[in-house]
Amino acid sequence: MSSIKVWIIEDDPDWLRGLTAFLNKEQDIEVIWTESDARQAQLTIQTATQAADVILMDIMMDGKPEGIELADEASRRTGARVIMLTSMEEKELIFRSFQAGAIDYQIKSDFESLPAAVRAAYAKQSTISAAAAEQMREEFRRLKLVEREFEVKKMEDLITPSELQLLNLIDQGYSQSQIADKLVVSLRTVKNHVNHILKKLRLPGSKEAAKKVKDLGLLNKDDDSTK
Repeated sequence: MSSIKVWIIEDDPDWLRGLTAFLNKEQDIEVIWTESDARQAQLTIQTATQAADVILMDIMMDGKPEGIELADEASRRTGARVIMLTSMEEKELIFRSFQAGAIDYQIKSDFESLPAAVRAAYAKQSTISAAAAEQMREEFRRLKLVEREFEVKKMEDLITPSELQLLNLIDQGYSQSQIADKLVVSLRTVKNHVNHILKKLRLPGSKEAAKKVKDLGLLNKDDDSTK
């Protein structure tokens, strides 16, 4: 049975030696190359003279998250499956690692789980651990909130209070003629306002515009100052 060829890129030489010895005790795993210097690791990745099935990549190299860039290059150039190694669960760095092509991350203190992670990666199974999956979910939730906050701020800058009032009435089911009567303006004025809103929001209809601002939480259902 052929062994799983592993690279380890880790800037702590003591931990690197210990991890190498630990993995080499496994009958089906062979560490064929190690490196503690980020620049030298990059050169080796670029030439790829020694094929690897799985790469264990330290996120932090010399105090910087250089492992993320190396992971991106390694996954593209070698086709190896990259597992990130980290001393702490830094959500942003872990998320960036996945964006760079890593398939999982492992906490260094839980090194005993590495053989199983290496085997799963080699088998091209879904190697994302429960902890990693939760990190991903949390980061996506955070990004969604940031995106929503940006959209709300953009919409608040784009739509005037009077236009919001108009969209509020549309959301409540009022026709344009009813809105004209309610606001004591001409139907033409209402139509002009609606067209102006649709141009700003780049939407095809008033109902879509009302739904857009409603979904962002900018409409107050109880607000009807025209009563």
